[in-house]
Amino acid sequence: MKRFFRVLLVFLLALGFSAQVDAKCPPRRYVIVVSLDGFRWDYPQMYDAPNIDAIAANGVSTAMWASYPASTFPNHYAIATGLVPDHNGLVNNSFWAPDMDGYYSIGGPNKAVPGYYLGEPVWLTAMRQGVKAATVYWVGSDVAVQGKYPTYWRNYSDRPLLEYEERIDEVLGFLEMPKKERPHLIMVYFDEPDHSGHSYGPRSEEVRSAVKKVDEMIGRLREGIAKSRLASQIDLIVLSDHGMTDISYERCINPYEFIKKEWCERILMGTPTSIFTKPEFRDSVYNALQGVEHISVWKKEEIPSELNYGTSCRIGDIVVAPDLGWQVIERPRSHPGAHGYSPYEPDMQPIFRAEGPDFRKGFVAASFRNVSVYALVCHLLGIEPAPNDGSLDEVKQLLK
Repeated sequence: MKRFFRVLLVFLLALGFSAQVDAKCPPRRYVIVVSLDGFRWDYPQMYDAPNIDAIAANGVSTAMWASYPASTFPNHYAIATGLVPDHNGLVNNSFWAPDMDGYYSIGGPNKAVPGYYLGEPVWLTAMRQGVKAATVYWVGSDVAVQGKYPTYWRNYSDRPLLEYEERIDEVLGFLEMPKKERPHLIMVYFDEPDHSGHSYGPRSEEVRSAVKKVDEMIGRLREGIAKSRLASQIDLIVLSDHGMTDISYERCINPYEFIKKEWCERILMGTPTSIFTKPEFRDSVYNALQGVEHISVWKKEEIPSELNYGTSCRIGDIVVAPDLGWQVIERPRSHPGAHGYSPYEPDMQPIFRAEGPDFRKGFVAASFRNVSVYALVCHLLGIEPAPNDGSLDEVKQLLK
């Protein structure tokens, strides 16, 4: 009988200890990250976005700093890895990679080749530590980076793409999965208002409509989260990769008006423009472009340090960066909207909104670099980050 009571006492003590541990260690959070491509920081002031405004009122808000260049693929992958484009492999939406002996573009065949993608995306960081991860069209998630895909993922090359409502429903469906199968990290991508911004310019009725549409999707998601049995455990982050500015036919610079084609191995037009010169003509190219109005010209080792750009072999010997709203291009583009400029230009700054149990309420934060989102997500998930360029200290201001 005494032995029975001793065993019972040990059991009750263990039960009490377990309850104390559970009290100190709450269940792992669920983190949902939504990207609205090209959603400029001031669109909520320019256009109606009541659901995005509601997140700001209930959580935290700021204008975030993109990474250079402020374009889609480099920045989505910077958010995912915590590495600036100079380190994450995607130095622009299109580029020449001498180490791969190949040309990368967002619509080209090499888009799915893992060697172009460096670093460790957060979905792999999570999975390596036993946390399931789901993505819906996030840049890089349909590529076997380090030989692996997220636990659940969608291939952006498969057609038809999910409609916006279907993407939200898929996110909410992940939350209804059995516990053992349920992802704790969910990342979903929308291509608007970027598409409308390119086609019609940032100050257009078409962008107004696109902002309204994606805001409605955020409302659909918030409503679904509120109805979920997991609502008290979900941190929601809504952000963008870059902003958008106006361009025009009149603000174009053709580099071939100043340099000779035979001086160069190849020129990758864009913002910025990467010029791989023949070694003996590097100074000729550099000197010929000096003094041309509305551009900055750098040897790659002399690119301003605040841009964190220039160490990758995928960046040309000479880099030409047009002023905001200008293009370096052989033939002018017909689109009236563009991005890719310095992340410190206000037009290039994207939104950041977040709400949930870990975030402050009604707090307007100081701007921070988008590479620190990786550290933030790792912190919310309770996982150890891989080496990265971000800093949790930059985003601690957001947390309770």
